[in-house]
Amino acid sequence: MHDAPSLSSDTPRLAALIVAAGQGLRAGGDIPKQFADYQGKPLLRHSAEAFEAWDAAPAIFVVIGEGQAALAEAALAELNDIFFVTGGTERSDSVRLGLLAIAARGGADRVFIHDAARPQLSVDVLDRLNVALDQNPGAVPVLPVVDSIARGADGVIEQAVERAHLWRIQTPQAFHFDAVLAAHLAWPSDQAATDDSQIARAHGLAVALVEGDEALAKITFAEDFAVPHAPVPPSAPSMMVRTGIGYDVHRLASGEELWLGGIRIEHDKGLAGHSDADVALHAITDALLGALALGDIGEHFPPSDPQWRGADSAQFLAHAASLVKAKGGTIANIDLTIICEEPKIGPHKASIQQRIANILQLRPDQIGVKATTTERLGFTGRGEGIAAQAAASIMVAG
Repeated sequence: MHDAPSLSSDTPRLAALIVAAGQGLRAGGDIPKQFADYQGKPLLRHSAEAFEAWDAAPAIFVVIGEGQAALAEAALAELNDIFFVTGGTERSDSVRLGLLAIAARGGADRVFIHDAARPQLSVDVLDRLNVALDQNPGAVPVLPVVDSIARGADGVIEQAVERAHLWRIQTPQAFHFDAVLAAHLAWPSDQAATDDSQIARAHGLAVALVEGDEALAKITFAEDFAVPHAPVPPSAPSMMVRTGIGYDVHRLASGEELWLGGIRIEHDKGLAGHSDADVALHAITDALLGALALGDIGEHFPPSDPQWRGADSAQFLAHAASLVKAKGGTIANIDLTIICEEPKIGPHKASIQQRIANILQLRPDQIGVKATTTERLGFTGRGEGIAAQAAASIMVAG
């Protein structure tokens, strides 16, 4: 197992606690479902990569079952700073043990408790929860109940239930760390809990509701592991594939932060430009705009406009994705190549893949990330700059 990470001294200090100690019996298979393959990688790995790619950079603790260490190590191979904790019999036992492990490592200011069975975790949900904790000791993502609700017995309806104030609760559930730890320590050991918000509220903590995400569905049964394909109605318009290509270059300069693919990479130089100069996101943005025949990034976000000085390039990419959606289209896949001598991109590829997937609201397996050098030829070979090229395929009505 990896050594436990030392939590940052920055405020607020964040920790992620992924609960993956169950046996997953209802999903079938030869191994617990959290270690089974889901869309090309172990189910557990999706959540860990989502937290690792988040800009807030929480320390990541994973609660596993007795005897599951080898499976967990294999599932999270090559991810940095993951600390494994052996859980208990019930979920509440596992969470309590995980919180105590975080406390033993110096504690945290905020903790995000997440079920490994919910793999499609987006940065938008994490950001909404983090903002809610500025004003509340706890927050949970929720979705409205859209179907009619009724109580029934013996096969017949007994009473209709008003759904206006009913919500479907998801994870991660976020809390001020000391408060939720105290709540778990006070919870009766012989009493079952539906989730951590129940334990928090029983301890007197107010828990805010934030917008959840339909993609955060829980993987429970064997059929949930299949990638859903919505049926196409007979009246649906024919779709055509359109492809765009993007290319961008920025010079490396001292005193700048290095942002690539939406993540910050430690390096002695950073990319210089009017925005954050993220060549990877710029290239993908141009590729999407090219597929739509809507010009280039400079036409939509002119470098002469001061409002884009130092801007996060994620908003440029999100804008391009919104234009695809506005035309009734969908993004099929992205293929990105980063061209540089330094830094080495390999250790960051998974984080870049997850971050781009989060921005575009796609699966990580729809994002190809590659890196190459120019054998020390040209400006990239001399370490004067970094280039990126990207191809994007979209589906739009023909």
